[in-house]
Amino acid sequence: MERKTKINAESGKQELTITREFDLPLELLFKAYAEAELIEQWMGTKVLKLESKKHGSYQFETTDAEGNTIFRANGVIHEFSSNQKITRTFEIENTPFPIQLEFLEFQKLTDHASKLSIHILYRSVAHRDQVLQLPFGHGMNMAHNRLQDIANKLK
Repeated sequence: MERKTKINAESGKQELTITREFDLPLELLFKAYAEAELIEQWMGTKVLKLESKKHGSYQFETTDAEGNTIFRANGVIHEFSSNQKITRTFEIENTPFPIQLEFLEFQKLTDHASKLSIHILYRSVAHRDQVLQLPFGHGMNMAHNRLQDIANKLK
């Protein structure tokens, strides 16, 4: 299967860039990142809190069949411009990974296509490289494929 979500990680830098073009109108792509109901569907996690606004915050949680928490993430939204950009922190709780800073930019390509660019800054090159050793790219591509499929039904 083709990996449509591209990840660029330059050697020796504590950042990476993720890009993906979607066959979705810009407004619908942005909505998939701004509305809890859609985030839960494509990310496969529960949204405990989501304040899609400047100085808002969020918290996501995934549990196993027995109700045990296996993943919890949170952050603060520093910038929120509809259909343009979201700047936020991202922290995975109860892990050795430090907080990262994410810049999400949404771009209209045509009336029916859009592009998402995510620039992530890590505390160090070592932390970035540690994340890249996980199945990060594969997981991101799978999630974006689900986003495309779910949003297609809303067109």
